[in-house]
Amino acid sequence: MILPNENYPVWHPYTQMKGAEIIPIARGEGARLYSQNGEEYIDAISSWWTNIHGHAHPHIANAIFKQATSLEQTIFAGFSHEPALLLAQKLLNRIPFHQKVFYTDNGSTAVEVALKMALQFWSNQGIRKSKVVCFRDAYHGDTFGAMSMSARGVFTQAFQPMLFDVIFLDTPHMDNEEEVIAQYLQLIQADKNQEIAAFIFEPLVLGSAGMLIYHPQLLDRLLEISKQYNILAIADEVMTGFGRTGEFLATDYCKNKPDIICLSKGITGGFMPFAATTCTQYIYDAFYSDEKTKMLFHGHSYTANPLGCAAGIASLELFEVENTFKNIDRISQSHKKFADQLKTYTGVKNIHTCGNYFAHGVSDFRKFRVSPSHSR
Repeated sequence: MILPNENYPVWHPYTQMKGAEIIPIARGEGARLYSQNGEEYIDAISSWWTNIHGHAHPHIANAIFKQATSLEQTIFAGFSHEPALLLAQKLLNRIPFHQKVFYTDNGSTAVEVALKMALQFWSNQGIRKSKVVCFRDAYHGDTFGAMSMSARGVFTQAFQPMLFDVIFLDTPHMDNEEEVIAQYLQLIQADKNQEIAAFIFEPLVLGSAGMLIYHPQLLDRLLEISKQYNILAIADEVMTGFGRTGEFLATDYCKNKPDIICLSKGITGGFMPFAATTCTQYIYDAFYSDEKTKMLFHGHSYTANPLGCAAGIASLELFEVENTFKNIDRISQSHKKFADQLKTYTGVKNIHTCGNYFAHGVSDFRKFRVSPSHSR
């Protein structure tokens, strides 16, 4: 155990360094981490929800090594490379209702890109829309745009004067879903000048809000309303993507689909910092122009880093060649069984699980009306 003092050189995230206790990790294998002293830890949080296939998986490690011997980095403005194209195609194969992929390097910046896409989409068409709707207890990241669209509290208090205003929608949970739908319709109808540009949400699970779970049918209805009123829908799948809720994406449970999706965390199986923002052709077409001022004004030095792309390709290959979804189903059924056991204890309340719990129709969704998906 490391007990940092004022001379300790590293500043750790979400940590009050005075009095902190830091565990030095030497290696990882499978679902376990091992400290420098040989202590064994079950990585129950999957290293901040990034690790999908187990630590130090040889298939991903070998893919990164092979890529590093040919091309480790190149500017991505005006240049391209095969790993970026292959990864984009593999992602779009999993997201067939989207046609474009924009690469960044972490979840917060994937969200920032989504916000810029949504706002500039309207600006490029000469339409004034600048308002964003968010869930009240959401978390979308630590950059300023992402913080602005997240819950206001101790995490954002020091930066409050710098955050832009958003429209907060009550956080959904299993007992208020009809009220959330009514509230969304009310705030849209109150927007007399139709200035709402986008609705951003964490699909099905709000992590930092306390792992709050809500029904996919509620989300389907909110997506349907968004399309009806010409509001772009942004799915922040940074935490929920890559099988975390039982399907590849949490929005796979929905008939209606988001216009923009933010991906990170599990995208490289936990090996490399990497992110992507995907969107429909409809979004992209608003930027595709003879006017250079209509380009998307965003870029990072490590955009589409070849090593990250190689890791992402290898991770997606493992979904295909290993029993990843069978394992997800097994874990989901185990969670459901344990949840049913917990319900027998009078002192334990508000028990919910996700995964195939939704897919198998355990909950009653009949009160929600969902119409077929619209296309733009």
